[in-house]
Amino acid sequence: MFSNEDYLADLLVEAGSVTQEQVDAARGSGNSIIESLLDSTELTESTIASVLAANAGIEAIDLDGLTVSPEVSDAISNEMACRFKVIPVADDGIYLTVAVADPFDFETMDSLPQVLGRELSFVCAPYSALQNFLKQFYGAEDEMAMGMDVAGGAEGAEADDSDAPIIRLVQGMLADAMKMGCSDIHIEPLETSVRIRYRIDGRLVEVDNHPKKLLPAIIARLKVMSGSMSIAEKRLPQDGRIQLKAGDKEIDLRVSSVPSNHGESIVMRILDKSALVLGLPELGFFSDDQSTFEELIGLPDGIILVTGPTGSGKTTTLYTCLNVINRPDRKIITVEDPVEYELPGINQVMVKADVGMTFAAALRSMLRQAPNIIMIGEIRDAETANIAINAALTGHLVLSTLHTNDAPSAVARLADIGIKRFLIASAVRAVLAQRLVRKLCPVCKQPATLNEKQLRALNLDASRLAESTIMGPSGCEKCRGGGYKGRMGIFELFQIDDEVRHMVNENLTTSQLRKRARELGMRSMREDGIRKVQAGVTSAEEVLHVTMSDAD
Repeated sequence: MFSNEDYLADLLVEAGSVTQEQVDAARGSGNSIIESLLDSTELTESTIASVLAANAGIEAIDLDGLTVSPEVSDAISNEMACRFKVIPVADDGIYLTVAVADPFDFETMDSLPQVLGRELSFVCAPYSALQNFLKQFYGAEDEMAMGMDVAGGAEGAEADDSDAPIIRLVQGMLADAMKMGCSDIHIEPLETSVRIRYRIDGRLVEVDNHPKKLLPAIIARLKVMSGSMSIAEKRLPQDGRIQLKAGDKEIDLRVSSVPSNHGESIVMRILDKSALVLGLPELGFFSDDQSTFEELIGLPDGIILVTGPTGSGKTTTLYTCLNVINRPDRKIITVEDPVEYELPGINQVMVKADVGMTFAAALRSMLRQAPNIIMIGEIRDAETANIAINAALTGHLVLSTLHTNDAPSAVARLADIGIKRFLIASAVRAVLAQRLVRKLCPVCKQPATLNEKQLRALNLDASRLAESTIMGPSGCEKCRGGGYKGRMGIFELFQIDDEVRHMVNENLTTSQLRKRARELGMRSMREDGIRKVQAGVTSAEEVLHVTMSDAD
């Protein structure tokens, strides 16, 4: 009901509105102290408002019969009024006067002027009267409705004319990001300005600059939308989550704030739940690799690893695998940090290291749930790796990720963590390394030729391109003039068969493993990329940008 009921009770005792004995009895009731006092004494909400106003140095106001002109009510949107539990009551052109029930809710008192971009003066109103006013004039059905979930609001749509400038700015930024299909939004404070950049198809694009004075209001607005980030805290990193609806799509934004030398920097990662309706072809698998990989993820036990640097699409690949193999007769459990997408029919566990729920602790508990398939967000340490290995050797299929540059390097990485090589050889079934390349825009791509430098870099002979469909970027409205739209994977699939298993046991180096795997038919990421260049779905520049030479 109030931000600090103990403090308010002490104020009421000092004012002579209630006795200490009455407060002690209310504290022992097990209910809200203030609600108990209202029920058991002659205390009224008007008295509470008067006491709060006197101690906060503001005026008390009676809302009965109050009329607010449209010009004043338009100063605060319905959503902001209900979220902050405030009512605009007057506007003299300099100060907007706002009624609150709790002037000691410092987060609201500090953040509201920044969010609205206005100088505010406050008055104190009785709690129930303010609630009733909000319900009557702003449509807040109850206290829960007053804390309206952003997903149910108009975020991501065009802002209403009544919304404050900062609200419209933030809504417009989010709406533009959705329309442009970007994966994350970067709000970066520079010395004299605020730079807005979107990551589109893996590349950062600067889309706007704002005056530096808008930074606190923008950050405050986003923190309020997250519902879990403190506006008052500017010195420490924070994380939050915003849920939006863009048309029929449900969008999650993972918000991260970090203090920098010119102010707080915000990055919002956009997670589009509809993008999860993927199959292996949509990830970029050609039919031969798809067939092999489907056989591997259909195995009853063993470990299958997906490797690559941050941002290479490893988690999306794992989620797609789970989508392919998810059936009613299989129990699938995941342990993730954090849970990025909610998958129907799958038990998902989020790591919470601060309460002891580490990857290893979650895994130990998961194994007692008798799963068929386990997905581990990432193998980071020896304890997690050992539990995963033991699970694979006792009849579970384990899917996970690892940070390595190529597929054969996963063996050395696991050995470095502390896993015995004979266990690696016994448990690991395959390693899939991947990178993401931009796809050529299907509307405007046009025939292209490879120059001598590109042919040498790709180790191609011009005679091999006779039946190829080499295409290059052009630029149109659909791709915003860039020539590319969307991304796909290029892959390197390293299978651990009997011969490779023997090589792992013999402690061969990564380069020796890679050479023998290539002799046995493993296609490198660059070779897979070349196939996609020849098929006309990406460009040579893209493949050369993300892959290393295949020279041993």
